[in-house]
Amino acid sequence: MSTLPVRGLPWTVLRLHRSAVVLWGAALLAATVTLVWMYAIGDDARAGIRACATPATDTLPLCSAVDAITADTIYADTIAVVSTAVSYLMLPVAAWAGGALIGRELETGTAQLDWTQSVTPARWLAARLTVPAALLAGGTAAAVLLNVWARQDGNPNLVGDWYDPDVFVSTGPVAVAHVLAGLALGALAGLLTRKTLPAVGLALAATLVLHNLLDWYRTSLWPTVTTTGRAALDLPRSAQDLEHGVVTSAGERIGNNTACVGSDSLADIQRCKSSSGLTDFWATYHPRSHFWPLQFMETGLLLALAAAATTAAFGLLRRRTA
Repeated sequence: MSTLPVRGLPWTVLRLHRSAVVLWGAALLAATVTLVWMYAIGDDARAGIRACATPATDTLPLCSAVDAITADTIYADTIAVVSTAVSYLMLPVAAWAGGALIGRELETGTAQLDWTQSVTPARWLAARLTVPAALLAGGTAAAVLLNVWARQDGNPNLVGDWYDPDVFVSTGPVAVAHVLAGLALGALAGLLTRKTLPAVGLALAATLVLHNLLDWYRTSLWPTVTTTGRAALDLPRSAQDLEHGVVTSAGERIGNNTACVGSDSLADIQRCKSSSGLTDFWATYHPRSHFWPLQFMETGLLLALAAAATTAAFGLLRRRTA
């Protein structure tokens, strides 16, 4: 009787899903070529947003570099597309995991055939999760590193602010955690439905809800900073302004109030405060230094969810194949 050695399971997974592997490799190659190109035109792109004059002066360069302006637009738009693609990568991963990786094999009986050839259900599922997880994690990490490299100095006028949802996800370990969570949720959806199309729908719905929840509550994952006085009226560009307002003479704090924001000097601010009956200003924000704490918190949550979904998938498989 022919048997399928356990050590051959990874190779079996690769052969069975070779189309997905080729597509993943092509996507990584395309991303690599694109980001290398973005790095190459980065200097021209930054030149396109610098102040200039026609004719040139002692302090300003000539505004005749049409190619620089074109590079500015191409660079910003392309970086934005790549960031969005990496940010939403968990959705197609979850759909593929639920539909092709697990759901279709259970629906067609391929999985049951494997279980009759000296492969336990647990080892079958382990192989189908481990191999894609390694490829997806390694490829996504490479894409994130290339994206950060191509962004160079991270000029927000070209590549967006660090707290923009797509920028945040695509420039840190959160992207890898998103993909692994998508893989685990997709596998669980496939085991729950044991059908291709229902698994795709359930996996997409679960990951979309997860993605949106994290977007909405990301700012709550780490303590914010609150400042008062004039500094609250003039937060730096790198700060993620979450809420701001004023304090009235009665001591009441009013949020989302923009009184006196247009004041140019301290004297103007004082006059505005007196005429408006205000005593102070305040603002709550995340400074640029909170990027990594927020990344680590969200990554931890996603990995914990991926571990929980994986555990649930093995438990469900064990009960159904007892």
